[in-house]
Amino acid sequence: MDLENAKAQMRKGVLEMCVLAVIAEGETYPPEIMKKLKWTDLIVKEGTLYPLLIRLKNDGLVDYIWREGVNGPPRKYFTASEQGRQFLAELTDSWKQLVDSVNKTLEGASTSDDAEKGGKRKGKTPPKPLHLEPNSPDA
Repeated sequence: MDLENAKAQMRKGVLEMCVLAVIAEGETYPPEIMKKLKWTDLIVKEGTLYPLLIRLKNDGLVDYIWREGVNGPPRKYFTASEQGRQFLAELTDSWKQLVDSVNKTLEGASTSDDAEKGGKRKGKTPPKPLHLEPNSPDA
């Protein structure tokens, strides 16, 4: 398996959430989104970002408004819709649960053995199972 391809696939999987999170911080336009993501080491190219922004707009998760540029043409500024903010909150909860599940898996079975013997998880309720299967077309 190609490591770089695997890393790229992981980044693509979270890009929508990250772009929506940047937009939810406040009104912004695509070059600012790219700059903020680059600062966090999530590098995104225009050819990836613009189609993603169109999908977010078509799904009702973001809105945009044209604003005159100070020294150039008008710019399209994006904001998160109320639906987008709610979607981001739910996606963030799922992300945190996924990261927790992955971390537990990477820690290995020894952690679960310790828990069964009264270790780290003693007295805590087990986490809700995370369902990774895609929804059926009827859902």
